[in-house]
Parts: sequence; structure tokens; C-alpha cells
Amino acid sequence: MRVNARLLIVDDDAALLDLLETDLTRRGFEVRTCRRADEAAKRMVEFECDAVLTDLNMPGMSGVELCRKIAETRRDVPVVVITAFGSMDAAVSAIRAGAYDFVTKPIELDLLTLVLERAVKHRRLGAQVRLLEERLDRADTFERLIGESDAMRTLFDRIARIANSDASVLITGESGTGKELIARALHERSARKSGPFIAVNCAAVPETLLESELFGHVRGAFTDAKKARKGLLQEAHGGTLLLDEIGDLPLGLQPKLLRVLEERCVRPLGETQSVPIDIRLLASTHQDIEAAVEEGRFRQDLFFRINVIQLEAPPLRERGGDILLLAQRFLQEFAARARKEIERLSESFAERLLAYPWPGNVRELRNAMERAVALTRLNELTIDDLPDRIREHKPTTMPVWGEGAESLISMDALERRYIVHVLHAAGGNKTRAARILSFDRKTMYRKLEHFGITESEFSL
Repeated sequence: MRVNARLLIVDDDAALLDLLETDLTRRGFEVRTCRRADEAAKRMVEFECDAVLTDLNMPGMSGVELCRKIAETRRDVPVVVITAFGSMDAAVSAIRAGAYDFVTKPIELDLLTLVLERAVKHRRLGAQVRLLEERLDRADTFERLIGESDAMRTLFDRIARIANSDASVLITGESGTGKELIARALHERSARKSGPFIAVNCAAVPETLLESELFGHVRGAFTDAKKARKGLLQEAHGGTLLLDEIGDLPLGLQPKLLRVLEERCVRPLGETQSVPIDIRLLASTHQDIEAAVEEGRFRQDLFFRINVIQLEAPPLRERGGDILLLAQRFLQEFAARARKEIERLSESFAERLLAYPWPGNVRELRNAMERAVALTRLNELTIDDLPDRIREHKPTTMPVWGEGAESLISMDALERRYIVHVLHAAGGNKTRAARILSFDRKTMYRKLEHFGITESEFSL
């Protein structure tokens, strides 16, 4: 066992006690032993253990009674009970009394080690859950962005360094990663914070209306233009304009936007004179925009103009413990809104959150937490409150080796499998996957064509 763990073993069988102490010490546990349950209850005051392993049938206080006492006084310490083979009634009684898990005699030491390691992990996760509120107070210091992971600390540092610049910023990342929050943080930390922050989703506005939305129009410029209207480029004067999902900006509008950015003037539809504007442009996209440039769907000159500085919003699956920080924040928000007194996430609930890959990122987590708060009838969230896809998720691996010659694969098959694996891990972003694989873009596309890899194989 790689991590140090402290274990208290309780059994009146001296020979078994010695065997367990010797073997589990060799496996990395720091072990203390007791022959009686009442003695163990006293020993826990002076020995801060990570788990208890106890027999059920002992003179004096029984193992079930010990489970009950520990559940009442030290709920954070998991208890694993040893029961005779076939004595399921005793095991069930122990679980009801608060035991974490059980093993049967004769004891398989490898299996026992796995159970104990799981119990230790369970306890440490529980401690992490209990510290979430305190950690939230420390972590919630960067506008509305929350995170303590290395990826988020790096992002916070870059935002702080470029916030006061007027350079255009391209914010990339998968859907649901919080790209608009990053844009708002840039605005709030800039000298433009007293000016407007205007956001428009280029994918949500029909192409026929988008030009008018951005550039504005004079009365009579087109059939329904019954009065003049300022465009968003003018409304953002003195502040910040975010073009969300800029990868969906129609080709016909791209040269017009480029001219605005270069000349710092905008000409409303039907107007003969240009109007000066002072804006900082931020753009965001979940698409592989460099691929769009190569495929002719996005102008290269506009790409260079908006991509002066690039920030990447990390996917939630790469942010580790931030998942629980965000979950706790959403718990507080939705519980207050629903007027429910929900104290915490259960350990099993937190384990499921950490095991799930979150293809929908923070947006999906927020949705799952809103659902859990709405459904729960308890003062803590349990796995029964999670959607099936999260509760039943099984982590996947990429097998390479086979047991026999008939199951081994060719180098081509191995390379193809690994490229798909990296593309999936990169959220389908070919540019990012190419960087991980140390391919240039031409090599990446050549490999995709050579192996016949389709987007459906790696899209989340």
C-alpha cells in the first residue's frame, strides 16, 4: 500500500491477530492490536486510526456493539468486520450497526487488503467532504470562478496578468467549462469594469439577424427596420464585447468584423458614415477553430486578429478535487433556493462525482446537483439522488496487452487505438490531441485518414 494508513485490529484469537498484524504491517499499515472490544473503544482515544478491523464474536462487548459505539462517537472511522463463512445475518447486523464492509473466514489476505484500502480511501474522502465549506471560503476569491487545481491556478494567474491589456483574447474549451465566466473575470479585473459587458452567442442568432445585431441599422435599412437601432458593437463602447461561439460566425460577416477590429469603427446597415468605437474584443469557442481555418470555414486573418492571446478553460475531468468544491457550492445554492437544510455530500455520493468523466463539464455537474437537491429527502445527498449515468458509470481503460498470442494486436492497431484514446481524452479537440501526440496538424489529419478514424469514435 503506497499511502501510510493506521489500523486497529480487534480479535480474541491470538494466532489470527499475530498473522494479521505481521501481514498487514508488511503491506504498509501501521497496526495496533486489541484482544477485547471494550479495550479497543478506549484505545481509539489515544490511537488516531484510519480504519478498524474487528471480529464479531468476542467475549464481553461484541463486534456489533463496537460498530455501534464507533458509529456514535467516531463516525468518520470505517469499521471492517470479520465474520464466519455463511454467517450473513451477523454481517447484515454489523452493517446496520454502522460497519463499512465485511470479510469472511477463512480470510483471503489480498482481498482483505483491498477492502481496507477502500475503507481508508473512504475515510479520507469523508474528511475532504467535511472540509469543503472551509475550502470554498478560501477558493472563492477569483470573481465567480472556483478552483484550487493546478489547471485553475494557472488560469487565474494568466487572467490576472492580461486583464488590463486591450489585446483580443480567444477563450477555448469544451462546452460547459465556464468560458463566459472567464470572459467576465477578464472584464471585472480590467480598467473597463465600469463600462458595459456585452455577450452575444453567434450560434444562437439566425444569420439574417446577426449582422443587424452586431452592427446596428438605420431606419428603413431593410423591411422591418422601422426605427434606427444601435448594434452590440456600439453598445459595448467603453467596455467589453464577448463573441461566444465565434466559430459559428457566418463567413459573410467575418470580413466585416475584421474591418471593425482593424479600423475601430463600425458602420450600421444603411448608414453612409462610420462611427468610432472603443471596445475590447473577447471571443470564445468549443470548436477546433484552427481546423476550421484549414478547412476554409473560418478566415485565417480574422483568426490571427482574435487570437492575440489564448486562454483554455480546462475540462472538469482534469480538475480533480475542484469537482467537490463546485458540488458543495451548487449544494449551498440550490438548498437555499429550495429552503432545504442539506448539510453535506455523503462519501459515496462524492466518490461517484470523482469517478465520473463529466463530458458536459461544469454545466452537467450543476444540473446533476440541482436534480439531487430537488430529489433528496435526507439531510445529506446520497448516490440514490444521482442520475443513472453517473451512479452506474464504470471507469474505462485502454487495454493493450493480451494474455495469449491470439489476443495481441499489431502496431497499426495499437497506434489507432491510442490516437482515438487521446482524442477522447482531449474532448475531441484535434489541435490539443495533436500537441499531446507530438504531431503537427498535417500529420494528425493524415493519421485520421489513414486509420479511417471518424468523429463518432472519440466525441464525448
